[in-house]
Amino acid sequence: MENKEFQFKTNLNCGGCVSKVKSDLDNAEGVCHWKVDTDNADKILTVSSKGITEEEVIAIVKSKGFKAEPIA
Repeated sequence: MENKEFQFKTNLNCGGCVSKVKSDLDNAEGVCHWKVDTDNADKILTVSSKGITEEEVIAIVKSKGFKAEPIA
């Protein structure tokens, strides 16, 4: 399966916000690695995928009370 990289505009503003989604993203099947650029105005979440879909990543972030919009 091909590795893909997804990017999302989020409202994960700080380390506290990121820590709320950390264990879910760390344990999500199909996620290679991920990071959030909280210095960027759009709080860009980058996910390297080994099978997880954009929709699944968005669902994980939303389940923790945050927003994630795919960047085309």
